[in-house]
Amino acid sequence: MNFEMTGSGIHAHLGDQVVVDGPTVGKPGRDGEVVGLHHDDGTPPYDVRWSDTGRVSLFFPGPDAHVRHLGDAEGK
Repeated sequence: MNFEMTGSGIHAHLGDQVVVDGPTVGKPGRDGEVVGLHHDDGTPPYDVRWSDTGRVSLFFPGPDAHVRHLGDAEGK
């Protein structure tokens, strides 16, 4: 698993996965695919298609969110 967090914060690319931890222990989190970027440098906010609903929403990640770079994990 590859996560990208730099001194300036979280960065994502199209197709990356956003993972949000559950609100409390034992509660499921949420994940989705980054389908839109609002900044060329990959900083938030992102348009995310959520896996649990299929809906796309504007997402501003908080401290409980991280980005999984799927292309890196697959050797692309």
